[in-house]
Amino acid sequence: MPQRTIVITGASDGIGASAARTFSRQGERVVVVGRSAEKTEKVANEIGADFFVSDFAVLSQVRTLAAQLKEKYPRIDVLANNAGGIMGDRELTVDGHEKTFQVNHLAPFLLTTELLDVLTDSRATVINTASVANSLFGKLDLDDLDLAKGYSANRAYGNGKLANILFTTELHNRYNAAGISTAAFHPGGVATNFAAESTSLMRVAYTTVLNRFMLTPEQGADTLVWLANATPGHDWISGAYYAKRQLTKANKQAYDAGLARGLWQRSEAMVAQDLDKVDPRR
Repeated sequence: MPQRTIVITGASDGIGASAARTFSRQGERVVVVGRSAEKTEKVANEIGADFFVSDFAVLSQVRTLAAQLKEKYPRIDVLANNAGGIMGDRELTVDGHEKTFQVNHLAPFLLTTELLDVLTDSRATVINTASVANSLFGKLDLDDLDLAKGYSANRAYGNGKLANILFTTELHNRYNAAGISTAAFHPGGVATNFAAESTSLMRVAYTTVLNRFMLTPEQGADTLVWLANATPGHDWISGAYYAKRQLTKANKQAYDAGLARGLWQRSEAMVAQDLDKVDPRR
């Protein structure tokens, strides 16, 4: 098979870095994207990959990333939207959005939609890293996506991961006929530093000796690698949510087609550059 171009965000550490190493060993052209310049460059140099630095808490950096990717790669076979994390107290980004929701959903939504022409032309696979937190904590309200009311770190993270699944569904509905296949997946409880900035009780599991009972990054990356290497429509169903290479049940809101459409529309408004385009009901 010809070499594929695989772009992985959140690839400076954890399951993203592990997947990047695996794809590199398989002979793919890997593009590593991360927030930390030092860590991202280190992973890229280790595997001989291209790399880009982008902070998803700043949407202008996401637009710049998309432009750089389009300029350098006329074909992108796999886009793995893996960047994310659970935060602490409620905080607004420079773009005016709740940070957890922006980093976990709005930024990958923006990156993907900015790359749609390349992705459709490439008949690409888009893989979104979700979490079982979508079921445990997610309760999405289209009129309060920035959680001005009832904020908690867990709910914000659960909403972001639920949004990943709804985005996957709607991306399939809108663009599968044009060539894009997409899936969301839960990697499992992986021993990474993704909760380092959080005040959630999750931080205890991820930053203490309890993490020795969690999955390794390699184990957590397994379903991501499988989705990228297997055949959509044959080995897995586009638009669906997976764990351990199997279809798995998500939050009941994840199956609300109207909510998926509404989230897409609200997300478009929230990432719009012109303030007069932003839906005031967000």
